[in-house]
Amino acid sequence: MTDVLILGGTGWLSGRVAERWLDAGASVTCLARGGRPVPYGARAVVADRDAADAYDAVAGRTWDEVVDVSSRAAHVTAAAAALTSSARHITYVSSVSAYARDDEPGADENAQLADPAAPDDAYDYAREKSAAEAAVQAGFAHRAAVVRPGLIVGPGDPTDRFGYWVARFAGTAGAPVLIPDAPDARAQVIDVDDLAGFIVAVGRAGFVGTANAVGDAVPLAEMLRVAREVAAHTGALVAADPEWLVAQGVEYWAGPRSLPLWLPADMPGFATRSNARYRLLGGALRPLRDTLVRTLVDERERGLDRPRAAGLSRDEELALIAALRPA
Repeated sequence: MTDVLILGGTGWLSGRVAERWLDAGASVTCLARGGRPVPYGARAVVADRDAADAYDAVAGRTWDEVVDVSSRAAHVTAAAAALTSSARHITYVSSVSAYARDDEPGADENAQLADPAAPDDAYDYAREKSAAEAAVQAGFAHRAAVVRPGLIVGPGDPTDRFGYWVARFAGTAGAPVLIPDAPDARAQVIDVDDLAGFIVAVGRAGFVGTANAVGDAVPLAEMLRVAREVAAHTGALVAADPEWLVAQGVEYWAGPRSLPLWLPADMPGFATRSNARYRLLGGALRPLRDTLVRTLVDERERGLDRPRAAGLSRDEELALIAALRPA
């Protein structure tokens, strides 16, 4: 039986990875803080990754596969040091945000990474991921796979970014919806279950190397069109000039008072990364419509009108539309 150690296993993505390994017949152990349950069938090891003895309970056992998703370089560095002699292979889940630049459309895995974070530096996600990758590569040499996902989407998404659009279209029916007037904007997503399957597949194969785990880049307008169709939205689309939106305090990409997935024009490479290697390795990419359908089911279950971590509230949106369409 394959022995798998998930450093995590209780979060959105890592929990799905653990489930996939269990479905494959593996013996799965999840090392986590213990605040949430591990998937049924997995063994839980409660540990604080900030503690010096975090890996004592798992370091003495031989692991066929280790999966780490942490965005804290210190956690990844300590895990690599503790497990390098007992793990046959590791898969580290990094991010396309680890790259130094976002201005080159179609860039592949050879693009330059951000400068690795030093231990005393202020937290910076890109530099932490870069430093974590370096720690994994140094500790495991020719036993490491590094997977760099783009925007992970689908049911259960805790960030509320992708689901904002299909939920807003579904919740407004025939009423207007505000969108950015950005015809050149692109979107590039990967379904959480496609990603989880890929992480397990590279672990089972013992793949060594790096791979961007991203979907095909599509115009943001096309993604919104499909989201409208899935949600059966019949209202008007109110397109606002990007400069006007910024002047009104509307944020890019994510967070409160934002239009999710919308990016500044000077970042043409962020949503257009190459996925050629992912496809070559057999990575699955389900149709965007299928992911939107799955996401809408989840959004309805969670509540279309619930407070969200990303996007405009409906009141904020209506106020902006009114400002664009004075009576």
